[in-house]
Amino acid sequence: MKLVSKGDAEGFVAAFVNNIVQLLILAPLCVGVLGFSPELVYGKILPGVAMSFLVGNLYYAWQALRLAKREGRDDVCALPYGISTPAIFAHVFLVMLPAKQLALAQGVPDPERFAWHAGLVACALGGLLEVMLSFCAPFIRRHTPQAAMLATLGGVGVGLLGLSFFFQLFAAPVVGIVTLVLVFLVFFGRMKFRGGLPATLVVLLVGTALAWATGLAPVGGPEARPFAHFGFYPTVPMPGELFAALTGGHLVAYLSVVIPIGLLGVLASLQNIESAAAAGDSYPVRSSLLASGVGSLAAALFGSPFPTSIYIGHPAWKKLGARAGYSFLNGAAIALVCTTGLMAALAWLIPAQAGVAIILWIGVIIAVQAFEVTPPRHYPAVVIGLFPGVAAWVMLVVKGSLVAAGVGSADGPALDAALVAAAHAGGAFIGGGFALEQGFLYAAMIWAAIVVGIVDRAWLRAAAWCGVGALLSALGLMHAYALTGRDTVISLPLLDWLTGNWTPGQTLFPAGGIALGYACAALIFLAARRVAVPRADDDLV
Repeated sequence: MKLVSKGDAEGFVAAFVNNIVQLLILAPLCVGVLGFSPELVYGKILPGVAMSFLVGNLYYAWQALRLAKREGRDDVCALPYGISTPAIFAHVFLVMLPAKQLALAQGVPDPERFAWHAGLVACALGGLLEVMLSFCAPFIRRHTPQAAMLATLGGVGVGLLGLSFFFQLFAAPVVGIVTLVLVFLVFFGRMKFRGGLPATLVVLLVGTALAWATGLAPVGGPEARPFAHFGFYPTVPMPGELFAALTGGHLVAYLSVVIPIGLLGVLASLQNIESAAAAGDSYPVRSSLLASGVGSLAAALFGSPFPTSIYIGHPAWKKLGARAGYSFLNGAAIALVCTTGLMAALAWLIPAQAGVAIILWIGVIIAVQAFEVTPPRHYPAVVIGLFPGVAAWVMLVVKGSLVAAGVGSADGPALDAALVAAAHAGGAFIGGGFALEQGFLYAAMIWAAIVVGIVDRAWLRAAAWCGVGALLSALGLMHAYALTGRDTVISLPLLDWLTGNWTPGQTLFPAGGIALGYACAALIFLAARRVAVPRADDDLV
């Protein structure tokens, strides 16, 4: 297989658009929410992102070539790789924003640097966690049903990549409907544009043109200065900054965020490796996860507070004809954008609506794959596994709507236990949604695995998965949340107690009731063989 094949152009454009959309989210959050200076964002953070992309994408391109040579195939697609989307929001809102607010409250001389350092620590710890867990990941993969792995990703595809962007497309209908129809025409209708133009490039160009025609662009209005930050920002290691960050008191303070986000990143990467195997490209788990962890460590060393992960979407890229070259080209192109200040110009030129139809299609393909490679008898497990991902997206919409309506503001009501109780009384059980949202990747995998055990009448296996659910809930890694007045955050009081940050009166097990429910379910499965028998007219097939 060649380094760059014919289908790599199409795959590169799709991957590049996907990653650019992520950066179109990341840069405004750093500037608008965190108040970081353009010098920090364009001079340090984005060059660090460039290095993390180069490390991972070059490795996964080489890995694909190696697999192709070993198996004598020319249709091997490299694992997609980029910044972890959940980590972007977690590191901005749960690590760096609280760190900056703390620095301002305590009169720290440079609150911006203090917050950036907190993000570097979180990124480095997340990478280190992925490196360590890579050695036990094969065991997890061996004992987890394929339906559970793929259904979990399917929920992300339907909720966070599907419905989320479906709403966004119809909020700008001219751009949204036209680009969506073009995407469906090419990929579901199996058509191609004359002249060999990459379909994803055509979609992006059409979407951008319509955005300008309908007033969605330029982003930032006519007063924006798209080339104000154009220049060369080299990627240079910053061991002094990272050492200062690690010794600056951030290590323990953000473990409660870093540990669950890091575990979710490992789990998502593991599921994406499984997704690639289901599509015909079986990569070694340990080295794949190690490379992703090293990418996050490189990001922290070179100034980026955002960890990387193996991305969702391998089957979609493979359907495009992408092989190894798209990964190599994607890493080089993103590095070019991040080290030249072009990100500001792209953010001005291309509104997110121009490319989200492509991301929606990727979500659809991921959801479809869960059914294509799963035995029909396990379809109920796949459907159940979709629910937590959809629930997580729904709760993001609910919380965003509440905040927009004034909840959590100085003059408005707070998102507290009273509001949750009022919602329950009105038939909107948002408390259950908040519980499902926290650790939803765990919940999706566990519930799909439980249903697989039930379908196969493997009662001991189903009981074991209930035990995993009980343990994660008791530890606070799943279903445990705290209300902050305008949002929900994961609650880990047990970790606070172990690190000396627990306050008297604080509940040690906020999801204790759910943990008890899982434990009781495990007992039911252990007793199932004694209290129930298969129906006489039913054969397990």
